[in-house]
Amino acid sequence: MRTLVTGGVRSGKSGVAERLLAGRPDVTYVATGPTSDDPDWARRVALHRERRPAGWSTLETTDLAGALRGLAGPALVDCAGTWVTAVLDDAGAWEAPQEQWLDAVRTRTADVVDAWAACPHDVVLVTNEVGWGVVPAHRSGRVFADELGRLNQDLAAAADAVLLVVAGRVLPLPPS
Repeated sequence: MRTLVTGGVRSGKSGVAERLLAGRPDVTYVATGPTSDDPDWARRVALHRERRPAGWSTLETTDLAGALRGLAGPALVDCAGTWVTAVLDDAGAWEAPQEQWLDAVRTRTADVVDAWAACPHDVVLVTNEVGWGVVPAHRSGRVFADELGRLNQDLAAAADAVLLVVAGRVLPLPPS
């Protein structure tokens, strides 16, 4: 079963995702976030690590398609937003004209969607909902929202279930 868990920042989506797999001792936690010297980011990462059951293994990677294809059991991926950020970083998308990076980014996102759709294991994938705010004023915000929004739609289309988390409350979304 592939379950996509989406919501805003601090909506409770990661906690919901963790609870979906809490009874499973053999979960691989796929952490797609960057390492950083930022103390605020380090605290966020530490809180996520502290919540995980002791038996879960952690895989820190930006090769999300490879991680999904290499799974031997259930997994929790947290999150698509940090993964898209890494992909955009790798492609130089923040400053370069779109024609210089778009194909590379779309190839990597399509590869992730294909791996997600083909995954034979229970996987819960967390993502950020980017579609409820104004169009970002800065180019980098627009690039991020556009690419993550497209990825979210593709992941949702290949998911068995999509859950929207708002203020810690879970709303199952019907198939389209």
